[in-house]
This record gives sequence, structure tokens and C-alpha cells, in this order.
Amino acid sequence: MPRFALVIVALVTALAACTSRSQDVTSAAPMTGGDPKDGQQIYISLGDSYATGFSPVGNGESFADIIAKREGLNLVNLACNGVTSGELLTEPACGPEAEGRSQVDATVAQLRTGRVGLVTLVIGGNDLVEPCAVAENPLECAKGALTDTKTNISTVLTRIREAAPDVKVVGLTYPDVFLGAWVNPAFPNGEELARSSVSLYEDFNGEMAAEYAKFGAKFADITKTTGGYGALTELTEHPKYGQIPASVAEVCTLTYFCDQSDVHPTPAGHQAIAEAIMAASR
Repeated sequence: MPRFALVIVALVTALAACTSRSQDVTSAAPMTGGDPKDGQQIYISLGDSYATGFSPVGNGESFADIIAKREGLNLVNLACNGVTSGELLTEPACGPEAEGRSQVDATVAQLRTGRVGLVTLVIGGNDLVEPCAVAENPLECAKGALTDTKTNISTVLTRIREAAPDVKVVGLTYPDVFLGAWVNPAFPNGEELARSSVSLYEDFNGEMAAEYAKFGAKFADITKTTGGYGALTELTEHPKYGQIPASVAEVCTLTYFCDQSDVHPTPAGHQAIAEAIMAASR
């Protein structure tokens, strides 16, 4: 844990210098389903701005929208921009179906209808960035935030399983956006940060996968499916950056981080995330 926490503090501090929570304040998810058609199952999307479809150019189609269309599901998107894992349990969810309830409480109400076929959860990114970048002791902050994230996810999954023991649940992680620091001029030590991020994501995702497994939930390792664990010695030719590691080129395509220091997915990124979730849910 100490090595893991030290690495994450370095990355969080670097990212916080280039991004602002003002871009990621709580707001409604852009698209939600209406009343389900007869026999149509409900898909509940929980989490943060990855689930809402937020981007630096405005909200767009999220991976949740793509999955709902592809699978013929009625989407209930309760996600909110800027939310932390703790706020899943305490803050009002977004979308008209929430009716003032938290994301978890609104989910439980939907689960009790017996119509829910899929629940996805993406969370954790906002637990670290703002609080630990400005904390007096960032190392202790990071260690505590990671512990709290796992605890909150456990509580969320406990509530879901109590309401619907057999519902399909898929947790997911994020692309390794810090690989983009390799080419982003905002990071003078970008190559070092990119290299450090590989082990960081492997460690963190392993812990998250184990947490979801305790509750019989699937886990979509988005870092892995977007090339995040690839060897940085495997090079490819990028039209803008020339010869760079293939995994760096991938994250430049799938997120806005390389050009704009923005962690959110591009349309291609949402498509890749949707495909990874659908594969994991089979």
C-alpha cells in the first residue's frame, strides 16, 4: 500500500494542476429512459461523469446510451457529474427517475420492480483528485480515500444484492489517462508519470475486481481493454506525435487527455467502454 499510495499522490497532484472540478460539478445525466415497454428490461447506470457522457465539448452519448440501444434495454441513468463513491449513498441522484433519492436508494426502488436486467457502476475517480491534491498530508489522504472507496462500493453492492440477489451487475474502471502525459506538454515529467501509472492501475484494478467478485458481480477492466497494460516499448506511428508507445496512442484516441488534459472519453472511448462492459456481462 505505501508504494501504491505514493504513486497515486504523484499522479493525482499532477492531474489536479491541469483540471478543475468546475468542469465536473454535479448535474443531470443527459439521457434517461421513459416508461419501459411491455417486457423490456431496465438498465440502471450508476456513477460519475463517465456514465453521464460528460466531455469538454459538452454532454454526449455515453457508454450507457450505447449499451441500452445495442441490448434493447430501457436506460435509467442515475449518474451525476463529479460524484464520489460516498455520495452514491447520500446525495440526490440525477435523472427524473431519482425523485430526490440517492443513486443507491433510487436503484433499490427500481430493483424491487423485478424489471431490472443490468446495473453498471463506474466510480472512484473523484474520490482522490480534489481532496488529496490539496491535503496537508496527501499520502495519508490517498490511503484513506482508497480504503473509503472500497468500503463504499461494498456498501453499494450489499444494498443491491439485498434488493435483487441475482441481478447482473458490472463494475468498471477507467482508461489509464496518465499514459497521455507521455505526449502532453503540461507534464514536464510526463514519461515518468506514464510509466508509474501502469503499475498503479494494475494494483488498483486488481483490488476493485476482487471487491466486485465478493458480491458475484462482473468486472470490466477498461484499463486492460484499452491497452493500458501494454509494454511502453511497443511503438506505433501517431499522425500528431510521431513514434510513441502504442498504449499512449490508444489513450490519445479514446480520451481527451493528450490534447486537453481532460480525463473524459471521446465518442470512440465510450464505444470501447460499452463493448468491454457487454463482453464482461455475457
